[in-house]
Amino acid sequence: MKIALIGYGKMGQLLETKAKERSHSISKIIKNQNWTSKDIQDCDIAIDFSNPSSVVDNILKAFKANIPIVVGTTGWNEQFEKVVKWCEHYNGAILPSSNFSLGVNIFFEINKQLSKIMNHQKSYSAKINEIHHLEKIDSPSGTAITTSEIILKELDHYSNWLSNSSNYGDNLPIIAKREAGVAGTHEVIYESNIDELSISHKAKNRNGFAVGAIIAAEFLINKKGLFYMKDVIKL
Repeated sequence: MKIALIGYGKMGQLLETKAKERSHSISKIIKNQNWTSKDIQDCDIAIDFSNPSSVVDNILKAFKANIPIVVGTTGWNEQFEKVVKWCEHYNGAILPSSNFSLGVNIFFEINKQLSKIMNHQKSYSAKINEIHHLEKIDSPSGTAITTSEIILKELDHYSNWLSNSSNYGDNLPIIAKREAGVAGTHEVIYESNIDELSISHKAKNRNGFAVGAIIAAEFLINKKGLFYMKDVIKL
């Protein structure tokens, strides 16, 4: 594949390394917002790890160039429906994910099944803890939000998620922390007066995110429409 990298921070640089290890080439590296659809027309696919302020515009440019795009940037959920309509209008292809790690996507599936069980256990309260490196822009993380959305579909005694509040009410708590040198840790905790049950995923480094994004790009080639990591790993 000839890949256009949109965003060239730590993840972009790691993606470059991992893509080459899998015998792909980096045809274009885009480091700022001053680019057009023509800049990536010679590429097979685009991978975006930019920032929340530019990602939606980047997606539109990829659609206009008829280039499929894998999106790892988070923090744009409120514009998701608009992007889906663009995808249909331009007959595009997109695979967004808050986390491309295989382990995290298994973590999602476990929490889906566990929350169905815990919905019948009214004595337990739930919360999500997440810790990331100091450079992470969005808080809570996209992975934490995705986890909360999975849980909220099954637990009928929570109305929404709420982050770092002193009063959660009937909202699912997300406690987000930023610490030096942490690739990413997510934990779901169910607690009652007599015990505590927790499910966690801890990334040892960022390699899993990068390799997963490349595998997602390999999957998306020659496809049209909206896809997810569960399609890639057949969950």
